[in-house]
Amino acid sequence: MTIGLTQEHLDLRDAVRAFANRHITEDTLRAAADAGKETLPAHWSGLAGQGLLGLHLPEEDGGAGYGLVELAVVTEELGRATAPGPFLPTTLASAVLHAAGHRTHLAALAAGTSLGAVGLAPGTLVLNRAADGTVTVTGTSELVIGGQLADVFVLPASDEGRTTWLVLPRAAAETTDVRSHDLTRRSSRVTVRSVPVPAVDLLDLDPQVPRDLAATLFAAESAGLADRCVTTAAQYAGVREQFGRRIGQFQGVKHRCARMLAQSEQARACAWDAARAHDVVDRAEASLAAAVAAAVAVDAGFAVAKDCIQVLGGIGFTWEHDAHLALRRAQTLRIALGPAAAWRRRVARLTLDGTRRTLSVELPAEAEAVREDIRAELRHAAALTGKDRLTHLADHGYTAPHLPAPWGKGAGPVDQLVIAQELRAAALTPVDMIIGGWVVPTIIAHGDPAQQERFLAPSLRGDIRWCQLFSEPGAGSDLAGLTTRAEKTDGGWRITGQKVWTSMARDAHWGVLLARTDADVPKHKGISYFLLDMTSPGIDIRPLRQITGDAEFNEVFLDGVFIPDELLVGAPGAGWKLARTTLANERVALSHDSVGSGAEALLEIAAASDGLDDEQLTTLGGHLCDAQTGGVLALRTTLRTVSGQQPGAEASVAKLLGVEHQQRVWETCMDWQGTAALTGEGERLDATWQFLNARCLSIAGGTTEIQLNIIGERMLGLPRDPEPTEKG
Repeated sequence: MTIGLTQEHLDLRDAVRAFANRHITEDTLRAAADAGKETLPAHWSGLAGQGLLGLHLPEEDGGAGYGLVELAVVTEELGRATAPGPFLPTTLASAVLHAAGHRTHLAALAAGTSLGAVGLAPGTLVLNRAADGTVTVTGTSELVIGGQLADVFVLPASDEGRTTWLVLPRAAAETTDVRSHDLTRRSSRVTVRSVPVPAVDLLDLDPQVPRDLAATLFAAESAGLADRCVTTAAQYAGVREQFGRRIGQFQGVKHRCARMLAQSEQARACAWDAARAHDVVDRAEASLAAAVAAAVAVDAGFAVAKDCIQVLGGIGFTWEHDAHLALRRAQTLRIALGPAAAWRRRVARLTLDGTRRTLSVELPAEAEAVREDIRAELRHAAALTGKDRLTHLADHGYTAPHLPAPWGKGAGPVDQLVIAQELRAAALTPVDMIIGGWVVPTIIAHGDPAQQERFLAPSLRGDIRWCQLFSEPGAGSDLAGLTTRAEKTDGGWRITGQKVWTSMARDAHWGVLLARTDADVPKHKGISYFLLDMTSPGIDIRPLRQITGDAEFNEVFLDGVFIPDELLVGAPGAGWKLARTTLANERVALSHDSVGSGAEALLEIAAASDGLDDEQLTTLGGHLCDAQTGGVLALRTTLRTVSGQQPGAEASVAKLLGVEHQQRVWETCMDWQGTAALTGEGERLDATWQFLNARCLSIAGGTTEIQLNIIGERMLGLPRDPEPTEKG
């Protein structure tokens, strides 16, 4: 996994990782940590020789002409290695100078012959402007990361009520090397006494830009640190034995590691988005993305580093293990950048002022080849109304374009996104099959021709509504434990049992049913997949009232219900495989909303209030960060699919975090409404209803605990939960 998604970025990652593996060893880290004074590491000339110090700079300034994303890819990898030395301070300095159009030092910084460092807070540095135009600077900076080796300092100073950034050569300053918390990259304070500053060295740029660039690169390094800590913890948990088991089999450890991975992916996604935003979007939007990265990624690196030591246990608390070096680096980044709460408030203020992060995919040129044909078909659909329009869209493959013809359009990921764009532009909405969206692909893949003829077109047109009869009182997430029986009889099967949590059961025409047809084989192998006419005799549907007061779910009792042989899909006993069917050409979707309904509701409450205090702004900013992170994770999944890659960890992480975000945000909406939220349920979909309804999100479709198990076992390779013991 890496910040970059393109093949070029993956190649860059691999090259830097190979370099780090060769040159930044455990002995390298130990030598840097134990040294009395920081020195330039032996691998510095190699970094410079490969052009990594100037990736983001123009060729005329000694760089490679790439952008901040490429620099972030390298920064992440060196962070993963906890690389000693001034790579981040130097590249941050050159990035700030480049943004200001200050070219004097760029070539030397890109070549590695000059080292840079950036201070992020003025301390007592003050600019004094004389009547004759002379400018001097006096005072002592706050801590400057990498200051012990720097030749060129980029520093902020107070300037008549504002902040001005300036360039200062080492010869003009006194540096005080401090006993640094980060033992592998050390810091200093810079003191100057009425030093003249030429006009050319007063940087002409928005004073927020250097902090945003620092947030972006600190986030990238934090993502690398987090990745290292996740890997270290998971590998240890996979082999360390206690109480007769590998500790990764204990859910407490497994779930901690899974959440570490989730935080690592959050950090990576936010750093990536901030880097790409800096290169391509307007200033306000780029600043918003940087603030999200600062609030999320840098804290994530710190949290994961702490959790890594917890998983390692006693060995992680020893000086000899390098886990504390990652913790020290992560803590240094976090404190130097400034409190996450302040960055969350910045996110809130920017959003309240109208700034939004636009999430979009730049489609390849071949996308335009299909666009006009799609528009022509949709123009004809737009001229129709009602049922005729829905039928036209279905018959031309627009209900589910990802399905193969003749039921869909056989659309790959790129074509699916083009179709979605054109449907939105034409204000056309095909049938939403809901449960049918899961049933139809299964019938295509496993149904016989008669079943396909009977069910597919009517489902796509909306003439057949489906429900799903899988869960049972004793078999929720564990479908293999279901007990509903299907007994063979003349011409078909007799079904007896009970299903629960069946949405749409009262409205559905047909249902898909899992039932046990063979009790003498292992539990996954004796299950069959049936199509059930919901008007069949012997079906008793009883509404289940939920905590919202609604009754969307139902219990379904089956008492000797007859299903003819022709409604068994696939072979007897193949139901488990069918229930898990997902076609290779899966649906691709992209949300353009980086905020979400819950956070928008909070923004509406804020706009209607007399103003938010700092605590409320911090809370709002946190929710907005979570919402934007979810959108970015989904965007990265889409981009992987469009480029033909396998899905990464983003999809599972997005589900886990998205559910918890929704629950928190609606709870906050109620908090902010105060007692008004307690004076009646109000209209459906209001904040009170949403708060209650959101409790199901961490249960339905696999509980949060199951999701954490999946992440821990499938993505981190941790041992599976032990098999249940037989009752004696």
